Amino acid sequence: MATWRAATLDDVKGITQVADEVHRELPESEDVFAERVKLFPEGCLVLVNGEHICGYAISHPIRNGQPPALDSMLGTIASDADQYYIHDVSILPTLRGNGLASACINKLLEVGDKYSTTCLISVYGTAKFWRRFGFMPGPLNPVLSEKLRGYGEDAAYLLRQNSAEGSRG
Repeated sequence: MATWRAATLDDVKGITQVADEVHRELPESEDVFAERVKLFPEGCLVLVNGEHICGYAISHPIRNGQPPALDSMLGTIASDADQYYIHDVSILPTLRGNGLASACINKLLEVGDKYSTTCLISVYGTAKFWRRFGFMPGPLNPVLSEKLRGYGEDAAYLLRQNSAEGSRG
């Protein structure tokens, strides 16, 4: 049975293998995944089935409306980060449809709940899926619009208001 657990640096090769299979058109380097796990481990999960990594989630705080470009290094988490960003939730096709993504997203939203909003860039026409978790199209500016182009033609910037109890002012 597949279960989610915290990602470690030892998992980066497996994360990259899943990413290479799921996101053939949107490749990211192993270094990007390793950096995210190092910088914000509480926002990084892997889905394991036995010893095999069959999914992953990468998320971290950002400055409001400033998600990173695809396949780019962060360097650091900004000390004034005021928004939570779900970089990616990916599961191998053989395990989809079992509620595993929902379980993961709920965990990520708990981590990000201390921020007033959570955002993501939806790809492959998944905006409808993300609406189930309260994500709606967010405001765009020229810089963000340019970043979206790097994520493919159907990329959409989505935003979710987090619970008032957990949010910063």
